[in-house]
Amino acid sequence: MDPSNTENQPPERPRRKRHLLLRIDSFIDSSVWNAGFRAAELWEDVTIFFRRFRVRGWKRIVFELAGEGMTLGVAGFVVLLALAMPAFDATQGDWRNRGNFAVTFLDRYGNVIGHRGIIHENSVPVDELPDYFVKAVLATEDRRFFDHFGIDIFGLFRAVTVNAQAGGVVQGGSTLTQQLAKNVFLTNERSIERKIKEAFLAIWLEANLSKKEILSLYLDRTYMGGGTFGAAAAAQYYFGKSITDVNLAEAAMLAGLFKAPTKYAPSVNLPAARARANDVLSNLVQSGFMTEGQVIAARRNPANVVDRAQVESPDFFLDWAFDEVQRLSPRFTQRSLVVHTTIDMSLQKAAEDSIESSLLEYGEHYNAKQGASIIIENGGAVRAMVGGRDYGESQFNRATKALRQPGSSFKIYTYSVAMENGMTPTSTIVDAPITWGNWSPHNYENRYEGKITLTTAIAKSINTVPVRLAKEKFGIQPIRDMAKALGVETPIRNDKTIPIGTSEVTVLDQATAYSVFPAGGMQSRRHGITEIAGYDGKVLYDFDHDEPPAKRVLSEQATAYMNQMLTQIPVIGTGRNAALDGVLVGGKTGTTQAYRDAWFIGFTGNYTCAVWFGNDDYTSTNNMTGGTLPAMTFKKIMEYAHQGIVLKPIPGIENPFPAQKPQAVAAKKQPPNPDASALPPLIRPRSLSADSTKILHDIGAKLREAAAPVAQKVASAE
Repeated sequence: MDPSNTENQPPERPRRKRHLLLRIDSFIDSSVWNAGFRAAELWEDVTIFFRRFRVRGWKRIVFELAGEGMTLGVAGFVVLLALAMPAFDATQGDWRNRGNFAVTFLDRYGNVIGHRGIIHENSVPVDELPDYFVKAVLATEDRRFFDHFGIDIFGLFRAVTVNAQAGGVVQGGSTLTQQLAKNVFLTNERSIERKIKEAFLAIWLEANLSKKEILSLYLDRTYMGGGTFGAAAAAQYYFGKSITDVNLAEAAMLAGLFKAPTKYAPSVNLPAARARANDVLSNLVQSGFMTEGQVIAARRNPANVVDRAQVESPDFFLDWAFDEVQRLSPRFTQRSLVVHTTIDMSLQKAAEDSIESSLLEYGEHYNAKQGASIIIENGGAVRAMVGGRDYGESQFNRATKALRQPGSSFKIYTYSVAMENGMTPTSTIVDAPITWGNWSPHNYENRYEGKITLTTAIAKSINTVPVRLAKEKFGIQPIRDMAKALGVETPIRNDKTIPIGTSEVTVLDQATAYSVFPAGGMQSRRHGITEIAGYDGKVLYDFDHDEPPAKRVLSEQATAYMNQMLTQIPVIGTGRNAALDGVLVGGKTGTTQAYRDAWFIGFTGNYTCAVWFGNDDYTSTNNMTGGTLPAMTFKKIMEYAHQGIVLKPIPGIENPFPAQKPQAVAAKKQPPNPDASALPPLIRPRSLSADSTKILHDIGAKLREAAAPVAQKVASAE
């Protein structure tokens, strides 16, 4: 082979590869260009097509607004659906059988205090109910029930119009289906979130149940006053007869109870119940269901009720105890039960009266409309529970379900961690401005004390100290763990602001946690049920036998230190209004930002009591702090609770039974009461009852009102 020819001959493979790459590049270029050209042509065709729909002038404004409205509407619907998704979790499982129990509740002494659950033998199908009763309910509660899809747009618009003309809420817009959704799945809490959930659940009910099933559930599960649930039970309670036998006047009275069962209960206020029944009869006529001639006899002969002794029913407690029965239900199969509870009806009445009298006397001044309280005896038994002012008006239990910021009452968890970490009540720390990241907490009135002891810091409810402890000593997680260990069931946020009480808890949480201190650092074992038995007497559950023993959650030394500090708060701190004569009290006040919540949680060797005041709509009170109305109400309740009982010491206190005040000592110079002198030294003699005290307070208030004009005249004369 000629070497020169070999050198001049180009290689075949690189040339072919080059040509292949050029072809690929050309194909890509041409394809992209053709695609772009065709896309431009298509866009031009689309533009030309839509030009025929182009509007100008005022029409364009209308179309633009409509388009933006549709966009915002879709976005808003997505947001609402996201908010409502948690509500649909309640529809999982066998939700219809939530009330598939017939439960009779007894108090701590064995007296019947109420019933819960649906007794299906007494539940009457809708087809067997009197026609005029069903019409009376629909005419009063939801006239368009068979026409709407769960939400009545026209009814809602009518209610808004009527309320606007009246300048207040005189007509509701909720449908019967929405009310059922609230009764079965939700609570009576007044919030936008609850209304959104209610609306979506109403639509869900309409999609999954027939109208007849919805109406039947509504008539069976609505509270009707007198401790009764459902129309059938109410007919038996008020009239002593079956719901199938009620006449028109009685049916109208029953139908009137759905709006406000406590206000219109005939056993409480018969004239009001008859007036309400007359309104129901008018609704029947106005809706076209009946004529005036058909209802005139019922107007002239209003219903009479069976004369029953008024029995106070602790409904908030019974609702909570019923939830506890359902929680324990996997342990047994029976559905007809007798439940022995821990409630003490005398303490329950005292707690209810104290909350109500405090709101009547000071509620308007402080702009506070609601209150809640829980009493736990040392050992864990819940002796009283007040979930609100009026169960008939609102069945929402503010003691067990309302999540509210605890304010400074939360600081016990921070100080408990400090005591467990080797600090003592006399340990010193600096009270000075502090910044944690971009957060700078302030003390009340922006005052700073400098170097102080932990006892002074907690007694004066200083904010910077618990924050400094968390930042410089042990962090946030130990505080969260301590709260859980002491009995707080609500999840605590992982936030640097929690040392001063920004993470929401319930009244029950706080009462449970504080009851660890008089228990010597052991779990409080909070409970409301001692025994569950079948109607045949067979014991199905026993608290002492079936529940594990209490575990230690706080060391003896840390508990003693905490008790030593907390018992100083009613003496030198913010809780002076909670101090009891002759009984040592430990506790802590709590006031949240903008005065939305006010707390006092305190304890003696016998009881722990938590008191909360505020408003359902989270509006601010009028500068109400935990040391004012909550502390005063705590004192009312605990004064009654400690009458005639053996006083128990608070662990870790050298002098657990303080001497009486000078006024009480001076009173001893009077001739002694032979009954009181015969009592053992640690038994506190019984004084005036809660009712007598309230009457004396009312008399004193009237005397002061009567004396005011006289004082003014004297002053003007002088």
